Amino acid sequence: MNDQLKHKKATYHLYTFLVSKIIGSLGSHVYAFGISMYILSLTGSSLSFATNILLSYLPRIIISPFAGLLSDRFPRKWLVLGGQAGVILSVSILLIYTYTFELSLIAIYCVTIFNSIFSTFSSVAFTSSIANLVNEERLQKAMSFNQLSMSISGIGGPIVGGMLFGFVSMEIFLLTFIIAAIVTLTLESTMNFKLYQKETSTPATNSTEKESMLESLKAGFTYVKDKRVIRSILWTALWLNLFFTSVNIGFGFILLTILKLDPRLIGITEAGGAIGILITSIYFASRSNVKYPLVVVKRSTLMTSFLVISLAFPLFFDFSSTVNFIYYFIVMVLFGGFGVITNTPIGVMLQVSIDEEYRGRVFGIVEMMAMSMMPVGTLLFGVLYDVLPAQWILIVSGCILIGIVFTLLRPSVLKMAHPELEEKTLEPVLEK
Repeated sequence: MNDQLKHKKATYHLYTFLVSKIIGSLGSHVYAFGISMYILSLTGSSLSFATNILLSYLPRIIISPFAGLLSDRFPRKWLVLGGQAGVILSVSILLIYTYTFELSLIAIYCVTIFNSIFSTFSSVAFTSSIANLVNEERLQKAMSFNQLSMSISGIGGPIVGGMLFGFVSMEIFLLTFIIAAIVTLTLESTMNFKLYQKETSTPATNSTEKESMLESLKAGFTYVKDKRVIRSILWTALWLNLFFTSVNIGFGFILLTILKLDPRLIGITEAGGAIGILITSIYFASRSNVKYPLVVVKRSTLMTSFLVISLAFPLFFDFSSTVNFIYYFIVMVLFGGFGVITNTPIGVMLQVSIDEEYRGRVFGIVEMMAMSMMPVGTLLFGVLYDVLPAQWILIVSGCILIGIVFTLLRPSVLKMAHPELEEKTLEPVLEK
């Protein structure tokens, strides 16, 4: 295939990727909103609601490394499409069950588990294929489009779900999700997942067929262990996700229970995060690749850590509801923006720096480590907010986050990632 044809195909991939992600994510958000509201209205129990969330986390944590292993052994396109088809099948069975009998909590839990398993295979295989779908110069745009689709669906999903809930049956929620998933599957089936795949002839590649599953999985962990920069990124992600959970758990609690903010204003405030993601994603999509991604990541995570501390500020004063609303809305916009500034460059860096034959396994490990602390953090901070003042939880969490960033992303790691970087300056963060 000549370069001009490849360029056209990559452009097609880029915008097909954006459309499919928006449709798929929007359908998922509408479905998640409907299921969440149904569980709460059926049981009135936050424990039942939390159980459903936990059942969506645990399979991803357990399955991710194996999904990555299969992504390195089998055609990734078929894993993406197979995972998507599995999700469609499981929700279709739930729809048939609902028509035949009646939607029940046990049925929802079962489908949540299967959805989590199937979507893990699909998402890990797709993530490890992005560098094969577009050329290196467009990787940042592709990663930005991924963040953009999440922000659009994050804003639109709850709005559409809120409009539908109470006016239509749960069958409509399920059908909406199925239609969106089918459209996503159809679009993804038209992509060439080997467009920019590099031919490799390394010993690891040639021996993959002869390795047992366990040996191949172990090779993935050994690869990560031997790559100091990637190892530092993974450990940073692990600990950051644990302490950033203090915001996920405490934000609504603080605004509703402590500051007595109007629930409608809380909804708008939370949407600020999606707005920040949207604005920053558009900015990154219009730029060429960041030259020193790990420097950008260090600075953006430091700023996000200070934002965690800043959430405690209104709790020391007696501000009006209007001031609290404006303050927290601005903070959430900044949270969303810095999240994109962190995730986009690091995503590009991983796509470029990981060898083709290990990419699936590494991204499986990345997903496992990124999510493994979320259940622990949810339980930990759920207990802490009941027994300790919220402001001190946020301040301590923010300070620990700052310490984690300075420890795991120290200058020696940055120098290793970017050997051409002058150790004195570390200045040119957003240069091409």
